[in-house]
Amino acid sequence: MFNFNYYTPTKIIFGKDAEKQTGELVKNTGCKKVLLHYGCGSVIRSGLLDRIRTSLNESSISYTELGGVVPNPRLSLVYKGIELCKKEHADLILAVGGGSVIDSSKAIAYGVANEGDVWDFYDHTRHASACLPVAAVLTIAAAGSEMSNSSVITKDEGKIKRGYNHDLCRPVFAVMNPELTMTLPAYQTACGCTDILMHTMERYFTNGGNMELTDAIAEALMRTVIRNARILNENPADYNARAEIMWASSLSHNGLTGCGSDGGDFATHALEHEIGGMFDVAHGAGLAAIWGSWARYVLKDCLKRFHRFAVNVMGIEDYGTQEETALKGIEAMEDFYRSIGMPVNMQELGISPDDGQLQTMAHMCSIASGGSKGSAKKLQEKDMLHIYRMAVKPRTCLS
Repeated sequence: MFNFNYYTPTKIIFGKDAEKQTGELVKNTGCKKVLLHYGCGSVIRSGLLDRIRTSLNESSISYTELGGVVPNPRLSLVYKGIELCKKEHADLILAVGGGSVIDSSKAIAYGVANEGDVWDFYDHTRHASACLPVAAVLTIAAAGSEMSNSSVITKDEGKIKRGYNHDLCRPVFAVMNPELTMTLPAYQTACGCTDILMHTMERYFTNGGNMELTDAIAEALMRTVIRNARILNENPADYNARAEIMWASSLSHNGLTGCGSDGGDFATHALEHEIGGMFDVAHGAGLAAIWGSWARYVLKDCLKRFHRFAVNVMGIEDYGTQEETALKGIEAMEDFYRSIGMPVNMQELGISPDDGQLQTMAHMCSIASGGSKGSAKKLQEKDMLHIYRMAVKPRTCLS
């Protein structure tokens, strides 16, 4: 195992009607004016935004608002939020929504607290030295941004999707009521479950340093998500399943499932970022579409981990060689994705990139990764291109 630092400063308020405490929670931070940041309609239609406003008013918290966040949140709206915060002297960003809203809020918070262009942080040309406090009322269990140190923003010009990680942006509190996720379409719920799984799988498939306890936690989390995703596919109103998924979302991306490892692989996320940037697909669906091709490509370089995953997570009986069992585990994961309506290749994702676009994505992924990415197998640009080509249409073997 490797040495590690584990830092999770976010206060969690979990359960039914938890959002009613939002005003008091903001008041306890000592902040005086809030930027209320949200998406494009669901928080309004559900009445949640009105309940948040009421809670803030009851606690005598002033606020200004900025809606309009979309999936794969845009840098252009971040710039508007920075300008609005400075004009209104907002000193806390309150995200009401899912991972996209929280990520946009984090970017705004960086932009207000630091001089210069906030995109520099996502372009990795400099580092943030400060960040406005961020808090969240979560409506979608997926990204885990409510407890994580990461955010992902898409630059409108060039459709460049990039992430930035820093502990400064970890939310001060997160309000989590599983009932708020019950109105999600089945597709969004499935995308969320996929993203949650991938946050732990990225930390699980490594070739450097593992702890038995961390592995056991990771495997239990993955089994829990798979089991409850199937329940929600049949019964979207199951509160207990919603609660399990929501809590898994936070634990999967707050660092817990990677303690003692080398920091994780995260090549699948890097590959998906280029797909999402170019084609504006749902993040979870993009991850599902690329994962099987990545897994088959790196399998022999990380065979023991894939074998363990097959047996301990997917319930594959150990037979034949380790590689045969590991491949059955990959196939079982793809079967699960399909069972909840997720794609396992680009054709099923609904996109048909030509080879020129695949080469562009591989090149951009290599640049964003500093030349290489991965722990299960260190991927160079040529490897990334091979994986993209494998993922274009159904295939069951590596050629």
